[in-house]
Amino acid sequence: MDFTPTEEQTAAQELAARIFGDLSTHDRLTAAGTGTDAELWKALCAAGLPGAVEDIGLLGLVLLLEEQGRTTAQVPFAATCVYGLLAVAAHGTDEQRARLLPGLRDGTSVATGAFPEGGAIRSAAGEGVPVTPGGLRTTVRGGRTVEGGGIRTTKPGQLTGSLPLVPWLRDATLVLLPDADGALWLVRTADAEVTAVETTAPWAAGRLVLSGTPGERLGGPGAYESVLALARTAFAGLQAGVCAGSLARAVAYTSTREQFGRPLSTNQGVLLRAADAYMDTESIRVTAYEAAWRQDEGMDAAAEVLTAAWWASEAGKRVVHAGQHLHGGTGADLDHPVHRYFLWGRQLDAYLGCGPELLAELGRLLARGARARKGDRSRKSDRMPKGASRESR
Repeated sequence: MDFTPTEEQTAAQELAARIFGDLSTHDRLTAAGTGTDAELWKALCAAGLPGAVEDIGLLGLVLLLEEQGRTTAQVPFAATCVYGLLAVAAHGTDEQRARLLPGLRDGTSVATGAFPEGGAIRSAAGEGVPVTPGGLRTTVRGGRTVEGGGIRTTKPGQLTGSLPLVPWLRDATLVLLPDADGALWLVRTADAEVTAVETTAPWAAGRLVLSGTPGERLGGPGAYESVLALARTAFAGLQAGVCAGSLARAVAYTSTREQFGRPLSTNQGVLLRAADAYMDTESIRVTAYEAAWRQDEGMDAAAEVLTAAWWASEAGKRVVHAGQHLHGGTGADLDHPVHRYFLWGRQLDAYLGCGPELLAELGRLLARGARARKGDRSRKSDRMPKGASRESR
């Protein structure tokens, strides 16, 4: 493994850090409220950063999202890159790429994803059961839809159902969503009903309602799993940046705030809490890097993606709690910058699927792999010549 950034990745990261640092200030974030900072989004697109993701790969995107997380910049950067640029580039037809990618690169189109929080959609023998962010399920048997909520395909190109929460939906022109069979569809938000929803973090979220809404198929078998892996890795990178930003503020505060004539940072309890937060932050970062690098290299990364998502969920939650706690009473101030990191960290924890669910999914994946290896050994043993000794085997 080699996580050393290329020259292109380093240049893009430095440019992103400069733009986010200059424009994503506390005053501007306060003025933006729960919506998107339109000027910041225009600056990012004018600098060509969304389009650069196609060249610098998923690891490059993780580096850029770290910089966004450090400042909790309110722009649909992760969503547009994952559910728009990378999804269309990887799974779109030539015609779809020619038509959709230019707008996604220059920011005139914004994409988001209505992906289930709970993991992959299950389907077998004409029956599909999706898990939506609201926990709703829809079953399709023999082409007949059984009511139950969620997204379902009523006939080719027409979708019906609702999703209670989609991040950045109020800004999006396109939303990528899976149907009950795990097929991916692109839907124009202009054709759907969108209602504003306020979440823990200010992500311009909304409720999506589809009623015979036209959809455009994207990709084939395996596309859903591929995009889900991209999303989990990218948002883990975003969480690494959020944690780094929260920790940096905690270190600065405890280094200057004095109690009993000395800085808070000289107290052993403070040092240990900050050290634990640092180790958690580095764990999130390195697992996100590994998952991204393996996907860029075309290697199997299913276990690494779930590992990165688990660290981002579980450890991310610990870090933002520590960051707020180390600020003492100041951390309880809803208008203080550190509180914003706390809200982002908790929202990303929920969006990634929550640690126990991810750990259960990772356990099932590892168990399947162990059974497959055991089956391979059994088949090899059966092929051994009769009379062969155990030693010769």
